[in-house]
Amino acid sequence: MDSGNVTDGAGVQSDDAADRSGDVQTLAVGNGESRQGLRLVLAGHHPLTLCGLSQVFESAHECTVVAVCTSAPAVVETVQRHEPDMLILDLSRHDTFRVLRHLQRERRSTCVVVLASAADEDEMAHAVELGARAVVRKELSPDAFLACIREVDNAEQRLHTAGDTHLVGKAVRAGVLAMRRPAARQLTPREAEIAQLAVRGISTKDIAAQLDVKQGTVKIHLHSIYEKLNVDGRLGLVLYARRHRLM
Repeated sequence: MDSGNVTDGAGVQSDDAADRSGDVQTLAVGNGESRQGLRLVLAGHHPLTLCGLSQVFESAHECTVVAVCTSAPAVVETVQRHEPDMLILDLSRHDTFRVLRHLQRERRSTCVVVLASAADEDEMAHAVELGARAVVRKELSPDAFLACIREVDNAEQRLHTAGDTHLVGKAVRAGVLAMRRPAARQLTPREAEIAQLAVRGISTKDIAAQLDVKQGTVKIHLHSIYEKLNVDGRLGLVLYARRHRLM
């Protein structure tokens, strides 16, 4: 497994790093003393993005970035080694799902937050199915981003305290952590059928073909489903289904 040169904050190579490539950088905190608070690992293909994320978390004294990674294999190895409280994923779609599947198989307790643009939102619903605790939009300001990360961490702590092993994913949009409420009205049988197919990741086109109806009809039903369940799109529907253990 390729991981990478492991260096501390001063650039000193560790003893076990001689045969590694450059996909992981382990960071020193302060004067070598551990700091209490949220321990994070950052992962992404773009060094500039990782640098920016590191600077955002440096401004939050309760957060500690213990390592940054630039490949999926390095992420898995780093999570195994450091067991961080939270992993921030900004990898490609393929690598994001690859990491999530691996961590899901290992039943890791690390909270995973996936970064996505607005255009990626439907695809990122699958990330929630694979165990991501939150999907955060890249368009957020640094302050809003930090606020969302704190909310996700607070929610995690509440769930652990309550002894709830069925952790619930959360979608973050426009700087607000969207907590979905139970449905105020019941779905019709057709709406329930379409909702079930949508939660499984089946496209609108394929749902229409399977039910032998027009795509426009499916879209109308989906809109009604979203309104009745008070969710925002397919990602919100997946989150609702997970919260109520319907999937």
